Amino acid sequence: MTSTLPPKSKPLPHGVYPPVISLYKSTPRQEIDLDASYKFFSHLIRGGVDGLVLAGTNAEAVLLSPEERKDLVKIAKKAASDLGRPELAVIAGISGQSTNESIRLAEDALSAGADFGLLLPPNYWAKAVTEYVILSFYRDVADATELPIVIYSFPAMCNGIDMNSDTLSELAHHPNIVGVKLTCGNAGKVTRLTQEYTHEQFSVYAGASDWLIPCLAGGGSGCVTGIANIFPKSVAKLYTLWNAGQIQEAKELQGLVAQAEKACKEGIAATKYAAFHFAGSAAGVNDPKAFWPRKPYTPCGNEKNAWVEKVMQHLVQIEQSLPDAV
Repeated sequence: MTSTLPPKSKPLPHGVYPPVISLYKSTPRQEIDLDASYKFFSHLIRGGVDGLVLAGTNAEAVLLSPEERKDLVKIAKKAASDLGRPELAVIAGISGQSTNESIRLAEDALSAGADFGLLLPPNYWAKAVTEYVILSFYRDVADATELPIVIYSFPAMCNGIDMNSDTLSELAHHPNIVGVKLTCGNAGKVTRLTQEYTHEQFSVYAGASDWLIPCLAGGGSGCVTGIANIFPKSVAKLYTLWNAGQIQEAKELQGLVAQAEKACKEGIAATKYAAFHFAGSAAGVNDPKAFWPRKPYTPCGNEKNAWVEKVMQHLVQIEQSLPDAV
């Protein structure tokens, strides 16, 4: 490591984080189902995840109201506390198109009990998003809140805005910016950033579990992955195997996880159907409509559902063979 940057006062813990899907009532307005959410959060925590990410892309964050976001944070904290895991990290999406909106979302998340905030770069007018705009945006939000900020790099959802490792390195020097989630899939950013910074200075996470081992091998700290909504024990086991030095076993499980994660690449509807089909019953949420996307978006058709089942089926036996963490 080459940086003399002091460690952050509250680093983001190592590990596996599901960007938790939002569950809705079977009503015309599809209100958030807080009871179902509590059950699903509890299921994931029992599965051994190291934290929960709320109001992210998989949660359909742009379709959630400010009050719904706060309610979900409160319910997640309650689920963790009730299971004896009050320290479990809850990361709230705070992405807004303006600095002011992002600060307001950060204040809301902090007041609801969130531990960290996950923040995309501004991207509506992509041509106006210069490096200066990105640096100013993140620094201004981080200055204005006590909520530690995790940068969210996802060019595919941000009009192609892609923050390079030099920009991320600049932001790492802010005392309230603690890490980055790389949904850009760029392993080079991992190795460059981890060469400069320790986990405590600035942590780096893969944005999917199909490259968890490459991220960890490059010095990264874990992953935020949609498939952990569906097979949390399997992804947690993959992380544990690598850290225990059981490299061959980890590589074998990594391949199986990567094959199954193809379905999550198909979008929110496919991910939510998989969560219902493979995890809904175990979580105690049996209404398939709870897992539908929020309107105007629609669930997958029968053909896509059958494909999702086929490409993920091989993880069922592994998931069922693993014990609950709590």
